[in-house]
Amino acid sequence: MDRNFVGRRSPGGARVVFAVWLAAAGLFALTTSAFAESQAENYVRINVQKGLTILGNRNIADTERRTEFRNFLTSLTDIRRIALFTLGPARRTATPAQVEGFVDAFRNYAVAVYESRLKSYAGQSLRIVGSTDHGPDDYIVRTVLVDPTGRTEAQGEPIEVDFRVDGEPGHFVVIDASIAGVWLALEERDQFTAFLEENNGNLGALISHLNSLTNRLRGGGPATPAQ
Repeated sequence: MDRNFVGRRSPGGARVVFAVWLAAAGLFALTTSAFAESQAENYVRINVQKGLTILGNRNIADTERRTEFRNFLTSLTDIRRIALFTLGPARRTATPAQVEGFVDAFRNYAVAVYESRLKSYAGQSLRIVGSTDHGPDDYIVRTVLVDPTGRTEAQGEPIEVDFRVDGEPGHFVVIDASIAGVWLALEERDQFTAFLEENNGNLGALISHLNSLTNRLRGGGPATPAQ
């Protein structure tokens, strides 16, 4: 036996081992990603259905239901992160006090908007149709809302509602939602930017306007754009 052969690995063998290692690593990554996606789907399925159930509960007073929905929404979503996103470039020139004032006004406004837009679907059920990676620890969960007959009055088909979920299993938060193809945080950022452009960048005016819209929504009025 050639002693120099003992322990020697041929170049071809090394390539095979490396290829197997890459395949195993890729399979592990796919398995981990699939697990995270399924967990994000479960998070949306359980929690969003909980919100619809709250909105559909007619056995409690409106004020109690609104408080319960507010607590639910603020636990489900990263309201502060969404608020800072919708503030856009104005955040760079705003004072800390202005930023906090805006975040508080946005929190109340966001709860009113989501309640206004989702309450018409109260009593319907949420069905997950899939999910995709949007980035590291960032998922788009696609769902449809279906009524007991499986149809909507307006379109004759389920309404699509997608959720952007950020984080890891056990630490998920929703950072945006799309109802019938319209991403709410993106829509609000465009509206707020347009409002500030029309009002000389007056953030105080935007805060007052948000408070006014919130009061209007709570009074049963339509979800009026911030412009």
